[in-house]
Order: sequence, then structure tokens, then C-alpha cells
Amino acid sequence: MDDTKIAQAVEKAVEKGNGMLHLRPSWVARDFLPPGYRLGLKEEEYDAGERGFFCERWLASVTKADNRIGPEDEGLSYLDIEGKDILLIDAVRVCGKTIMGEAYAKTHTGLNRLVKIYDFGSRIHYHLHQMQHDAEKVGKNAKEEAYYFLEDVDPGPHPETFFGVHPYLVDQGKQIETLLPYLVDWNSNLILKHSRAYLNVQGEGFHLPSGVLHAPGTALTLELQEDSDVFAMLQAKVNNRLTPKELLFKDVAEEDRDRLGERAVLEQCDWEINGDPYFYENRHLEPVLVEETKQDGGYEEWIYYNTEKFSGKKLTLKPGGSFNSRDNGVYNILVWRGRGTVEGHSVEGGVFGSDELLVTHQKSVDGFIIKNTGRQDLILFKFFGPDINRDIPYIKKYTR
Repeated sequence: MDDTKIAQAVEKAVEKGNGMLHLRPSWVARDFLPPGYRLGLKEEEYDAGERGFFCERWLASVTKADNRIGPEDEGLSYLDIEGKDILLIDAVRVCGKTIMGEAYAKTHTGLNRLVKIYDFGSRIHYHLHQMQHDAEKVGKNAKEEAYYFLEDVDPGPHPETFFGVHPYLVDQGKQIETLLPYLVDWNSNLILKHSRAYLNVQGEGFHLPSGVLHAPGTALTLELQEDSDVFAMLQAKVNNRLTPKELLFKDVAEEDRDRLGERAVLEQCDWEINGDPYFYENRHLEPVLVEETKQDGGYEEWIYYNTEKFSGKKLTLKPGGSFNSRDNGVYNILVWRGRGTVEGHSVEGGVFGSDELLVTHQKSVDGFIIKNTGRQDLILFKFFGPDINRDIPYIKKYTR
């Protein structure tokens, strides 16, 4: 479909949807870990053959999944327009002013954030996401991220996440000499003994800058991050299965690999944050009530904050309640639990095609009504890209 036809279809859909666009689910397969079977698919639908298993759902995504094999559109979201197959990334490219607002579209090339639910049956490998200066070397973006551990669902067998390294290693300058042998030998999971684990508490989360080592636990996780899929895996074995060593070097520049070997990945770490003795205090996210939007029918909480690269809220609306929603710019919605209407659009948690919306800039700023038409709380999440919310909370910095 050419750009003229895309523009016509998108503008018509925005007008018909009164400033909102429905989105189709986007499923991403991974071949290095088993699924947790909590994404709402039928059990037989998780198997993606040689691609692995569907372990992630990406929401309002303009990011292609960087997998070894898979379709060209893996990870990219489609607009849910009958008879049309239009990628959200193309809709934003062609109709950026309509979707993002004229001022935002002038200073931002796109939505510049990625939302995903990841659902693994075992802990993810100890890994890092490259900082911007390293990601640029391979033509990619950095990946700062934040987590929210979803409620009312099985947390899996290992609901704890390893972050960083023991502080004494950095204090004594021994971090590289300690970790490097595990990367060279590439035969165990014992690198984890030099890290610290924290419980995945449902209804809470963490903020993680790029360059920080981590091994996420099995809690069903709603992640908001920068627009990127870069990583380097540093754990050779998970579930007694040897990880291909190429995943250690996946996003390492060839000249750095030739010059430094395995050490190149360790040079990409932000050691100040990795060795922070107050890592938990400085990175742990608890919901923060949005006082100015509290209403009789419901309330919002900041669940992603501490950075202007992205932000996000959770809205809880009581049965029979209504909420006057007004925000600063374009965002997408995931309806997690309950049933209701969003500016007249019927929505229901767990029902594909009825749980995912994109709210255009003008509709966000003008405001609209959300209603709970069910018998349980209506719970939905709002996800914003960079520079949209500048009134977000920041964690008080703890230092020695």
C-alpha cells in the first residue's frame, strides 16, 4: 500500500474512532527460553516451530524484533482496520502530525518507546542492554527499561531478578577480572553468584538504565522501554541448556570484539550503577498516586517514572464508575482486567482486539470519558514516550 492510501485509511480510521485507533496483538517468539503460558493464547498456539515459542506480546510497537529467524514484521503492530494491513510504524511515518501532534512530530521521529509483556517459564539469562555510545556502533539505539510485575497471575517458579554485581567488586576494581573467566569458559551459570537478587513483588517494579547487568525473574512482567532490542547475554547456561555464545556478542561492534574479545562486553557496563550499594533503594518503583487526577470513580498511579525517556500510569476504575481522562500527548492503552468503554469504544481485558488502543495527541489533550460497565474493577495501563510527561516523580537518591 502506498503512502497516499495509508494516509487516507489512517485519517479515516482516526475520524471514525474519534481520535483513537484499535490495534491487533503482536506476538514475538524466542528460541532460547521456554514460555510461561500466561499470555492468553491456547496452549498449542505457543509453539512457533523452529522460531521457538511465543513468549512475548508487544504493544503498539514500532520496533522489529531482532531474532535470528522470523517474519519481517515480527514485533511490529498492525492497526485493526477491517480489510487493511497497515503497520503502526507506517501510520506514524505518514500521519505523524495527526497521531503525535504537530509540535511533537517536529522534534521526534516516532513514538520512540516499546511496551511488551514477557512471559518466560524460567529466569532470563544474565544480560545487559548497551548504552547509546555502544549501541550506535552497530547502528542501533540504547535500551533503558522499567518493569511492572502484573497482579492476579501465577508468578512462575523463580519470581526474583538478579541485578548488578556485589558492590565490593566495583569498590576494589575487581569486576572485570572476576567476571571475565565465566565469559571465556562459557560453560555454566555460576556468574550469577556475583550478583544480588530481589523479589518480583506483584504491583511493584524497577527502573533499569542501559548498561546494567540483570537476569529477570519469572513474574509476568509488563515492560516499558526505549525503542530497541539490543542485548548481550553473559550467562552461558540456563536450565542446563548451553546458550549460543554468539548471543554474547550479538550487538558488539566487530572491531571491539577483535580487539578485546569477551572483555568488550564488560567494557559496555555502567559499573557505577552495577555496583551501587543502594541499588534497590535507587531503582525500586512503587505506585505513586497521581493526586491531581483522583476522582470519585477511580484513580491513577504512576508506575513508570524516574526518567523522561518514557513514563506510564495505571488506572483503576470501580464498577459503575466513570473517569475523565486527560493527558499531555499520544499514548497507548492496555486493558488488563474488567470491561468498559473508552470514549465509546468497548474494551475488555484479556479479549484480543478489545484490549489495545492508541490515543492520538489531540484526543489525549482534549480528554474523554472512561467507564466501567462490568462487575469488577476496570484496570488499564497508559504508556507514554519520551518528553511527554515532565511532571513525573523521581526517586530520592541514596548515596553512601
